[in-house]
Amino acid sequence: MSYSSPLLQRPGASEIQDTTLIDAVGIAWHYGDPLVEQRAVETGSAIVDRSQRRVIKAEGPEAATFLNNLLSQKLDDAPSGFSAGALDLDMQGHVLHHMDLTRVGEAFYLDVPEAQFSSLLEFLTKMVFWSQVTLEEAPLAVITVLGSALPAPASAVVSRDVAWRGPQRTDYLVPREKLETAVTELESAGGTLVGLMAYTAERVKTLEPELAADLDAKAIAHEVPHWISRGDAPAFVHLNKGCYRGQETVARVENLGRSPRLLVMLYLDGSAPNRPAIGDDVTLGGRRVGRLGTIVDDCDYGPIALALIKRSALTGGTLTIGDVAASVEEDSLPTDEGPKAGRAALEKLRGR
Repeated sequence: MSYSSPLLQRPGASEIQDTTLIDAVGIAWHYGDPLVEQRAVETGSAIVDRSQRRVIKAEGPEAATFLNNLLSQKLDDAPSGFSAGALDLDMQGHVLHHMDLTRVGEAFYLDVPEAQFSSLLEFLTKMVFWSQVTLEEAPLAVITVLGSALPAPASAVVSRDVAWRGPQRTDYLVPREKLETAVTELESAGGTLVGLMAYTAERVKTLEPELAADLDAKAIAHEVPHWISRGDAPAFVHLNKGCYRGQETVARVENLGRSPRLLVMLYLDGSAPNRPAIGDDVTLGGRRVGRLGTIVDDCDYGPIALALIKRSALTGGTLTIGDVAASVEEDSLPTDEGPKAGRAALEKLRGR
């Protein structure tokens, strides 16, 4: 049986109408006035039901080292309260799973889109061997607050401030049976319940991809530049940690080159008669140069989207998706991806 949030019983609640790869099944896309709902992010506190996501709990005295050996995030010395993103990569460095995680005591809570849950839990379970760690689904629902902070619901098992490029964001993980009560508490504290569409618009503007919608089977971590940790904030990929599957690709791209593609934000021509779809080809001069991802209407910019595009196509020219013209948001292009130490070393050797 597919999931259905109890908040879909609220007046005006409507699920997304089109078949989509966005993780949106079973929750409200909006509550009757989606563009007005987006304003709540700017003017107050927007409460987003993200209870379609599923949560894995990894617990035990060796949980930190167990996850540290498998994921792209440095977790072996993570203190209680630590929150970050993490990736599971294959041997070639392709992204298989993409998650948010938080440590509470000896337990780690990993939440993922519903479509990634079973395969991630299966992979982690196969890797336990003799490690002192237990893995199970935690019956928790994710609530996100965007904009001004609100007091945590009394039932919150996890409270995390998320370091992302968008508005202030706090995620709460609460028992599923207390989802409605927790949302009511947040509303009583001054928050406004909004649909996932409002969250998705912010996600697109902050260049936060969802694996199924925005990436493909060949995607590597460096194609989302802010996933790579280059400062104090914990990004999805920590560059100073021990070996994990796919690390060789991460190290090679970091030290010797650049990713062949980049995730960027596009402005779409809203006057076009037909709306493109996730997965459509992005073309330049009739040549395929990329893949369209999440598309959403923004209250300020109209239709916007994420797209994975070849670097060579980002130097100018008109991009199109079918008969829809698109332009790249310049601020979505990376300005500095760090020095290429390995490249510099090779050039020095060649100069001898």
